[in-house]
Amino acid sequence: MASSSNSTPLVRCVEERDGGVGGHQLQWSTGGGGGVCLVTELRMSTHHSSNELQANTAPMVVAQSLANTMLQSGVSAQTEIAPRNQSSTTQVTEFILIGFQLPKSVENLFFVMLLAVFLLTLTGNITIITLVCLAQQLQTSMYFFLCNLSLLEILFVLTITPKMLANLVSLNKTISFLGCAAQCYFYFFLGTTEFILIAVMSFDRYVAVCHPLRYAIIVNGRVCMTLVLGCWIGGFLSTIGPIVLFFQLTFCGSNVIDHFFCDYAPMIKLSCNEVQFILALVSILSSVVLLSSLAVTGVSYVYIITTIVRMNSTKGRLKTFSTCASHLTVASIFYGSAIFMYSLPGQGRSLAVQKAVAVLTAVVTPLLNPFIYTLRNEKVKEALRDCLKRQTLKL
Repeated sequence: MASSSNSTPLVRCVEERDGGVGGHQLQWSTGGGGGVCLVTELRMSTHHSSNELQANTAPMVVAQSLANTMLQSGVSAQTEIAPRNQSSTTQVTEFILIGFQLPKSVENLFFVMLLAVFLLTLTGNITIITLVCLAQQLQTSMYFFLCNLSLLEILFVLTITPKMLANLVSLNKTISFLGCAAQCYFYFFLGTTEFILIAVMSFDRYVAVCHPLRYAIIVNGRVCMTLVLGCWIGGFLSTIGPIVLFFQLTFCGSNVIDHFFCDYAPMIKLSCNEVQFILALVSILSSVVLLSSLAVTGVSYVYIITTIVRMNSTKGRLKTFSTCASHLTVASIFYGSAIFMYSLPGQGRSLAVQKAVAVLTAVVTPLLNPFIYTLRNEKVKEALRDCLKRQTLKL
């Protein structure tokens, strides 16, 4: 059996019978220059007597002894060379998330805070979904969209927060290559879907305030399903291109990401390829999605505010504005943090500031959604009280 290597030519030791009589010829085949004899191969005729076999083993013993001696000196040299060549040819199989780089005591405190926020976020959004499904007074298009928003928030925090919490308490901060790609994709897919849904909810509020008599006809059940389905498809299509381009890249150098999750830009900057075109393309796509959603929301609220101002009743104005205020607050937080992170130039902005804004977007904003809608919406509070009363009576 012969072996060869790019760094250290390996030598093949072959013992052949010469003419089938008893003479042996030791042949050395090298890849050019000296090398290491790894295997001795014996080709013999089966017609020899046992005495001939005993006599013929002498060259084998010499060859094997020489092979063992050369292995001791040559294989070590080969193993020293391999790691140096490996860095330029081996594909990265995992990434290291540096995270926040805080003192251990501060990281432990941060872990407790994030865990509390994570659990509250899940509890709040699950509560909203449950209320919308159970309460008859919440069976409207507005709360159908709100239910989908809560579902997106749950999936969003499950994409980022568990790994971030694990890294805060563990010394092992690695994540697999495919795991990192999946986290990055679902982060942007779910985030993009949320922004499109925010714009759809703005349109819903516009129809409800500006065309109240035609609201049930315009925003019927079929339209609601179509709009929500369009949000999910739009989020999928707008993010599938960058992730396909990501898998075309080669990662053969550093695998350290200075972030607490697999953000797209820090990740592809580790590639051995030229990525300026991809970064520019992603920036354009992000800007188009954000600004389009922001434009729909802005125009909708211009009409809403104009209609509210024209109302004669002060009570009617306050009630109408209260209905829209929750959505407007959530939309402002979404757009502000996302535009800061992905649409404005990042030069001159410290990594600490970028990480802080990312925490606001990935962890804090999903928590605010259920509390803003619950505390500012009388219908939701009434439905919650009714559900609690029914549960109390059952007990």
